[in-house]
Amino acid sequence: MAKSITVYTTATCGFCHMLKKFLDDNKFPYTEKRVDQDYTAAQEMIKKSGQMGVPFTVISDGKDSEQGILGFDVQQLQKALIS
Repeated sequence: MAKSITVYTTATCGFCHMLKKFLDDNKFPYTEKRVDQDYTAAQEMIKKSGQMGVPFTVISDGKDSEQGILGFDVQQLQKALIS
């Protein structure tokens, strides 16, 4: 089953742009939520992550498992997306 990827970003975040390029280059579809433009998305991110930093990525297996990754950490992303 394909994993669902949601990325929480802002327009001015360099690491957010790097994360989206990584996902695009590796053909991983994702949903982007711009927390600088969407208060509800910002609150959702804070609830899931416990903080206000971006980028924040949530990877769901479509069942009961969700993994959150703070920042642009290629090793963590590869491990979460390939496993």
